[in-house]
Amino acid sequence: MSTHDNNSSHTKLSPARLEAFSDAVMAIIITITVLSIKIPAGAGRDSLITFLPSFLVYAVSFQVIGTYWNNHHHLLRATKHVSAGIMWANLYLLFWISLIPVATTWLGEHWQSRWPTFLYATVLLMAGLAYTLLEFQVVRHTERREDLLQELRKKPKGIISIIIYIVALVCAFYQPIISDALIVLTALMWFIPDKRIEKYI
Repeated sequence: MSTHDNNSSHTKLSPARLEAFSDAVMAIIITITVLSIKIPAGAGRDSLITFLPSFLVYAVSFQVIGTYWNNHHHLLRATKHVSAGIMWANLYLLFWISLIPVATTWLGEHWQSRWPTFLYATVLLMAGLAYTLLEFQVVRHTERREDLLQELRKKPKGIISIIIYIVALVCAFYQPIISDALIVLTALMWFIPDKRIEKYI
């Protein structure tokens, strides 16, 4: 069993402070996302139908951000110290999540178009890769590395999600509707709580 490495790369920032900062950023991102949705111009059924794509894309984006918030909360509790690598990986993750409002608004207004779909799939893919990087950094600085790695390997939903996002990204140039379906499928997959890190803690 590997023990935690007490080395100079650890900062004085506690995981709780890093989590609080990340929570605040994600809350702001959700707020910006919902404020970016255009209110229907009219009050009839046609306006509601026109508004529906924007609402559905927002719902998926809300689920994605909420999933990262939930998993991020548990992940940071797996370590007692924050390293420079964890800090930079965390900022990298927040960078890509912060682009979700832009991608959401564009796709909501042009949900059958190639490039808005491509951008949305790209942002989700990069956010998934960034979270994987953050997991790697946390594993390096946790007390029981082998135990955490074993838990993470049991249900590799993160890797499956990345593969699906790659397929969605490619499909965006041929059949955007297939990309949309794959992204929704991935969001639904994460409705099932991921308790791997909870078990480790």
